[in-house]
Amino acid sequence: MKKSSELMRKSHFLGTKIRNLRKRNHLTLEDLSARCIRVDPHTAPSVSYLSMIERGKRTPSSDMLENFAEVFQKPLSWFLDTDPEPDAITPQKGRSGGIEGMALEPNFLFSNDILQIAIPEMLSQTGISGRQFAHLLIRAHQEHHQNHFPDLERAADEVGDKNLYLSVEDLMMLIKKQGLKLNWFDEVPNEVMDDSGHVFNHLITSYFEEPNVVHINRLLEKNSARLKYDLAVHIGHSVLHELKGLRCVLRTGGFNTAVLPATDTTPNAQDILTAWHDFESSFFAGALLCPKVAYRQLLDSYGYEIDIHQHLNISPSVAMRRMTVVSPYPHWHYFDAYLPGKLKAVYRGNGIPLPWGNMRSVEDPCQHWAVFRKFVAQSQQSSAQLSILNVNGKPHLYCCESLKVNDLVENAHVLCAGIDLNPAIDAQGISADEVVQELQALCIKQGGASVVPWHLKKQLMSVAKILNINWIDRGINNDVRVICTRGTACPRQPSCYETG
Repeated sequence: MKKSSELMRKSHFLGTKIRNLRKRNHLTLEDLSARCIRVDPHTAPSVSYLSMIERGKRTPSSDMLENFAEVFQKPLSWFLDTDPEPDAITPQKGRSGGIEGMALEPNFLFSNDILQIAIPEMLSQTGISGRQFAHLLIRAHQEHHQNHFPDLERAADEVGDKNLYLSVEDLMMLIKKQGLKLNWFDEVPNEVMDDSGHVFNHLITSYFEEPNVVHINRLLEKNSARLKYDLAVHIGHSVLHELKGLRCVLRTGGFNTAVLPATDTTPNAQDILTAWHDFESSFFAGALLCPKVAYRQLLDSYGYEIDIHQHLNISPSVAMRRMTVVSPYPHWHYFDAYLPGKLKAVYRGNGIPLPWGNMRSVEDPCQHWAVFRKFVAQSQQSSAQLSILNVNGKPHLYCCESLKVNDLVENAHVLCAGIDLNPAIDAQGISADEVVQELQALCIKQGGASVVPWHLKKQLMSVAKILNINWIDRGINNDVRVICTRGTACPRQPSCYETG
């Protein structure tokens, strides 16, 4: 009784502190309740009770408060002091990506009329096709909104009824409900050459033919994960777009431009519209196979382990791309990389610079990026890496998990999902600038990589536990590495690219 009365006396700002702390860590009421249940189901609050605590209508028991302390890695005294938290604890509202733009000044030079004249000329001079430009526009739009497309999510939920375990048979039934017919065809992989002379295996996996026929490569019968994705994409096109005049061809293997040679660099309105429709349908497919709420809950219970794709019988690329969408933490990136230096898929909601171009190869890419190191690694297991990269003059600490896989036609490529840890460190009242600068100085002193010293490891492990991403913990126990975007910007001493 004495303990409870003491708690009541010290709970003046408790509800507000819990609410602000929850929001600062990008958790919903449902997320926090679920986290508490995993700590101790007996002391965890329900969603409704948690809401009342935050509004000051209920006071948590001491056991429940200990549960909160474990989730947020705070001492009990933090919750019970008599000082309100500063306003800075409340995160900025809205979703905006981490990619920075530039001021378009003088403004009159960036009018629609001038841009419509200048862009085709620019593309022609740089050798960038209209299709590549369309993908760049879409990627910028996607990153700016940090993968937040609620209309596409709702459309997928209505079609799939939020079923996280759709089977091939379920998707076949949905195909029929859309009035589509399936036709199986036989085609074997063939070799294609990209614009830099590298040869890849390539295969058409499926395509649409008017008025309502979806042709599926029979090779997909042996790969149900890829078959599910292709079926989901065609369902997406049927739900979202008019099928008349639709051009939808799905491929695997190599880099997109290797199999889609550009004959005209002038951006074509139809090409841009087709690219946008393809993006929408691909996003829809991910949402159909991994509905947001259910997948988020499953990821939370699995600690965001990459092998969750095996549990759902989906491809690892779909599983990892959806992580960037459904996670309550918004600062993610994702790469799908092929040698010699091609990015088939890119997402940078956290503003991380590219390690190489996805429109051209670069001569001096930093060899210490996790995607490069994974290509030469012997192990097929996923691996975690902490990396420090200067972004706009400020060091950022990233953690990523990389997985080397073979596509359907046996081309090796590396999938990489990662997050920017700086916002998560700052959210715990720790100065990310000080932590990362100390780590960076230590790495440079040690030749570019270093173990994480214990006093920093302890802080980072608390952050990993709050984020509930297991591979961050594994990354902390590996060396942290200094990386750069190009060899000419190498911060290591001596530089990796110094010549005699």
